Amino acid sequence: MKTAELLMPAGSLEKLKVAVLYGADAVYMGTPDLSLRTRSNFTLEEVVEGIAFAHAHGKRAYLTLNLFSHNCDIEKLPEYVETIRKAKPDGVIIADPGVFHFVKNAAPELDLHISTQANVCSWLSVQFWESLGADLIVLAREVSFDELKEIRAKCPNVKLEAFVHGAMCMTYSGRCLLSNYLAERGANQGNCANSCRWNYTVKLRLKDGTLKELELNDETRELFDFFLEEEQRPGELMTLEEDERGSYILNAKDLCLMPRLNDYLALGIDSLKVEGRNRSAYYVAVTARAYRMAIDDWRENPTAWQPDAYMRELATIPNRGYSLAFHEGKLKHHAHNFEDTHTLAEWEYAGIVVEVTEDAFMLDIKNRMEQGDVLEFISPASLVPLLLRIYEFQDIRHKRTFTTEGINAGQQPLLRIPFAWFHEEDATRLSKDFPPYTIVRKERALSQDAWARLKLDVVAQEVERGKAREEIYQKKRQELVEAVAVQNEGVTFRTPRLGVEGCCGRGCNGCQHFWNDPRYERARQLLKSKKQGRLLSGAEAQQATEA
Repeated sequence: MKTAELLMPAGSLEKLKVAVLYGADAVYMGTPDLSLRTRSNFTLEEVVEGIAFAHAHGKRAYLTLNLFSHNCDIEKLPEYVETIRKAKPDGVIIADPGVFHFVKNAAPELDLHISTQANVCSWLSVQFWESLGADLIVLAREVSFDELKEIRAKCPNVKLEAFVHGAMCMTYSGRCLLSNYLAERGANQGNCANSCRWNYTVKLRLKDGTLKELELNDETRELFDFFLEEEQRPGELMTLEEDERGSYILNAKDLCLMPRLNDYLALGIDSLKVEGRNRSAYYVAVTARAYRMAIDDWRENPTAWQPDAYMRELATIPNRGYSLAFHEGKLKHHAHNFEDTHTLAEWEYAGIVVEVTEDAFMLDIKNRMEQGDVLEFISPASLVPLLLRIYEFQDIRHKRTFTTEGINAGQQPLLRIPFAWFHEEDATRLSKDFPPYTIVRKERALSQDAWARLKLDVVAQEVERGKAREEIYQKKRQELVEAVAVQNEGVTFRTPRLGVEGCCGRGCNGCQHFWNDPRYERARQLLKSKKQGRLLSGAEAQQATEA
C-alpha cells in the first residue's frame, strides 16, 4: 500500500522548521503577493532557503502560486518562475488556468499541483486536469468520502490530496465575496476578512424611522423588515433574509478528520493536507505531531488503531470546535457554532526554544507568563509533555531576574530555563528530546461561557461520531446560551497557579508542593513506579493525594 504523506503549512521560515521537526513529510509555502495568504512571512529568498532546508532533512517542499490572477499579477510571474526553477521545489500549487498554462510552458520540468481553489469535486474534473499535465489534484473540502473513493477508483494514475484538518469556509473553498463587499479584502487573493464570523445583531425599523433590536420568533417574523448590523459598522444595515433554520450567518467549525483518518489511510490517498499558514508555530507543532503519531501507529497496527488520544492532543490547540464537515456528504448542524465565533482551548502558546546550551533552554515567550504557571515542553517524539512549574524569570535579554510578578511577551524577553529546575530529569535527555524549535504551552484562564463552549464542542464531536445522543448536545447548547448571558463574571484555571490552594498531584517538575509536601508522598512513590516521562493520570493523582 502506498504511504500517504503528511503535508503541513509553513507561513514563515520558523514555522517550516517547526513542521519538519514535528514530523511533516512535506510543507507548502508561498510569498504573500502570489499565494492565498497575504500574511505569509516569506520573501522569495526565504522560499529558496526553505526549500533547501526541507530537502536537507529529506522532506518535500511545495510552493503556492494559487491566487486567481488579475492583470497586475502577471508581470511578477516571469521572475517568480525563474527563481523557483533554480530552487527546484517538489511541486507548484496552482488554481488559475492561465497561471497553469504559463508555468507549464515556462518551466515544463516542474510538477504542477491543482489547488483546492480550483474546486475539484468530481472524477471528471480530475481527469480534465490530468489531461492537461497536472501531477497532483487537491480535492475540494466539500468532497465526501464516498465521492473520494469513486474518484480514486476512476483516477488511479494521478496523485490525490485531501484536506484532513483546518479552517472551513462558508462557500466553496474561498469563493466568498462577503469579505470583498464589507471590507474590500479579496478572499480569492488571500486576504479574507472572515466576515462570516463577525458578530451581527438583528435590527428592525419602526414607522417613525427609529431602529430597535428584536428577537426573531414566529410572532415577529411577519411584522417587520429585518436588517443585520455588524458591531464595528453602526448604521450600515444589511437586509436579512430568513428561512426556517434561522437568521444567522455561518460560522463553520474547524475540519478535523482524525476520527476517520484510518479510512483515508486505507484508501491510499497520496497526501493528507493540514490547513493553516496563518496559524501559529504552536498550531503547526501540535497538529503535525498528533497526525504523525496517528499515521505511524495506524501503519504499525491498523486493526487496533483508535483516534481518542490524538483528539485529546488536538483539543489543546485553539479551535472553533471540530467537525467531520462533509465527510459523510451532508453537512450537519453540529458543524457550526451559532453562539460563539472564537477559537478556544484550555491551553495557549507559551514560547519556543530558540537555543539549547549545556545547562539550559533559551525560551522566546509568546504570551504572558505568571509566577506558578505550568509550562509543558512538547517533545517532537512523544505525546507525553515535559512539565515545569516556573517560579522565577531569568530574562537574559534584558539582564534581569525576578519572582514577584509576571512577564509579558510584548517586552520580547528571552528566558533562561536551567536544566537544574528539572530536578527529576537527566540533562542528556533534555538536550536530545527537546532541541531548538521545541514548542512550549501553558494553561489559559477561561470564562465560564468559554468552558461551556468547550464542553459543547466535545459533545458535538461525539454526536457526529454516533457516540452521544442529540438530547445531550441540546442540553449543553442551552448551558452555553445561559453561560454567555452571564459571561465575564470570572475566569478560572483548571489547576492552581502557585499551589497555595492545593496541588494537582501530577508531579510537575519544579512544583515545590508536590516534591516536598508530605501529603503527596504516596503520589511520588506511584510516579516513580511509572515509565520515564509518564505522568499520573487525573484519577491516579486524585486517588493518591486523597489517601
